[in-house]
Amino acid sequence: MTVMSNPKSKAKSKSQIEGFGFIPAESEHHFLVTIANNKKDDVLISEHLTWDENADKRELSFALGQNDNKMRVILNRQKWDAIADPVKAEFNYRLKRAEQKSGQWKTGQIPVSRLFGKELVLLAWAIEDADPGLISTAIRNWLGLTPEERWWLFTMTNAATGHAITGRGKGWRKAVRFALTENPVSDSSYYDERFNLPIFQASEPPVYIAPTSLQSDKLDQKSHEPSENGNKGDRKPRNRNSKQKITTSSVSS
Repeated sequence: MTVMSNPKSKAKSKSQIEGFGFIPAESEHHFLVTIANNKKDDVLISEHLTWDENADKRELSFALGQNDNKMRVILNRQKWDAIADPVKAEFNYRLKRAEQKSGQWKTGQIPVSRLFGKELVLLAWAIEDADPGLISTAIRNWLGLTPEERWWLFTMTNAATGHAITGRGKGWRKAVRFALTENPVSDSSYYDERFNLPIFQASEPPVYIAPTSLQSDKLDQKSHEPSENGNKGDRKPRNRNSKQKITTSSVSS
């Protein structure tokens, strides 16, 4: 007997999604991207374990400095503008495959799911102290990583140098910048549907970076299983004869 899905229940579930794939009913662990009306102000990305539906209360807690210990990165507005569209395209691509509603960047506070937040912060860490001319390389290298690789790199970096201010330019944080901005784009890169988006030039293929021995979160250990944020294992098999490895040789520097 075939069970028909209820369109109303699907619409209801979509309405409960906040920002980019954040579903408070499933887990309150999320990230917040705070974008001010003044374009001269920095963009703040913070991590939170609880969720308050009242936007005014969330903004008040920021004004009182109650979330400083969870602040992960403070990014120059021009650098944020450089990564906003590629990141949105990547996240919405995966949300669409998971049949979830897409997200948009706007002024105010935008919730981002736990796993998407880790990936976003990783890219922001890579460019926070980088030359603006290297941002496009960082984006392509970031796109060349699987979600599991991004989560692992975030976890390793966050453990020692995860604070927005005290961890800046040190250890793993510094190594991530070198790994994503100084590695050249490889000619042996692979493609998938995302790189047909108009934000990418056909002459600028994304870099292929070989996976390390990565461990994702317990709820997302198998990349072929869908996660809470639509991180499905839809990657194509890679050519193991052409790899470019991420190194952390600069961690000790």
